[in-house]
Order: sequence, then structure tokens, then C-alpha cells
Amino acid sequence: MTSPADLRGVRAGAALLLASVLAACVGAPAPRSSAALRAAAPALPPPAAAARAAIPADADRRFKAALALMQAQQPEDAVQAFAALARDFPALSGALTNLGILHAQARDRDAALRSFASAVEANPGNAVALNWLGVLYRESGDYARAEQAYRRALAVQPGYADAQLNLGILYELYLRRPQDAIAAYRGYRAAGGPDLIVEAWIRELEARHGIETAHSGATP
Repeated sequence: MTSPADLRGVRAGAALLLASVLAACVGAPAPRSSAALRAAAPALPPPAAAARAAIPADADRRFKAALALMQAQQPEDAVQAFAALARDFPALSGALTNLGILHAQARDRDAALRSFASAVEANPGNAVALNWLGVLYRESGDYARAEQAYRRALAVQPGYADAQLNLGILYELYLRRPQDAIAAYRGYRAAGGPDLIVEAWIRELEARHGIETAHSGATP
């Protein structure tokens, strides 16, 4: 995961705020600080609900128990519980997503990538796992794959505010595409992103690059 110097700001404990569904569950983002404007990292996605398929009662019970371990900040026990659940029920994308989150928090990037990729394979509509893949690809400098992951997340969930924000950050700070960054930031605001400072970033980009844009929420 990102170092403190690389963050725009992350709410304390945010990555452990999880939705109790088997499809996907992750933590919430915080505003980036203006002081860290040029050293930003992608925001983490908010809880995302998804339709629950027929879930075996045992899987549901075990998922909730693993989730409780995660929320209680017992990562080693949670990893074991989610890994066993994913092994026994490989089609349950949420267990793989949470396993990826735990690996990412432990800075085990390779294991996190494997878990998120498996989550997407099990459920191609898992926008949360796709967004996390974008985060990891961006951190490794693979900007093309990061862009692809964010855009896939938005293709399956167009109103996904954090994927819009992460895409805007990628365009602004790493790909140097200010117009696309503005469009993505506007998409974030249109999707209900709560970070009012994003509007200041938009104004700054417009002023610095002499860009005039319509105030729309369209995805680039």
C-alpha cells in the first residue's frame, strides 16, 4: 500500500469499514490535502453493495465471522478465515476481495493482486476489486493497466465516485492529461463525491492549463 508521504489523506481505520456482503466490501476514502496535491495516491473505495446470489448458510456464517475478525483488527486470523472461505467457495467474490484488502494492508502486493484478480474472475462486475487493482497498478507505475482497471470499474458501475476520483488523480499526476483529469473529477463530484476541495483542483487545472470546460459529470 501507499506510504504516508504518498497519501492525499486517508481516514483512520477507513479500510476496515466493510459492507457485510459477499460480493464486495472495502473502506472509505478521505479528502486529499491541498498540501499533498502533487504527491497523491488513489483514494480507497467506499462500501459497495451488490445483489446477493443464493449463498450457502455455512458460507454466510463464515463470511460474517471472518468480517468480524477484520473489523476487530485481527488481520492474521481474518486472512486465514477468508482464505479458507475462498478455497471452499471460489465463486464468492467478496471473500477474495477482502482477502486482497488484507494483503494490500500488509503490503503484500503480489498476494493482493492475485486475490483481486481472482475476485474479478469470479465476478467481472466487482467494481471494488477492479478499483483496488487500479490502485495497485498505479503504485507499481503501470499506469496503462491502472487506467484500464478504473475504466472497467466505471463501466460496470458508472456512478462509482472513488473510481472517478482515482482516475482523475491518475490523469492529473501521472499521465499528465489535465483535460481528462478535469472530466474525471467532475464525474466524481456528479457521482456524489463529498470532497469539496476537488472543485478547487478543477479550477487550478483550468487556470494552469488555460482550459475551459463544461461543468458536466461525464466520464472521460
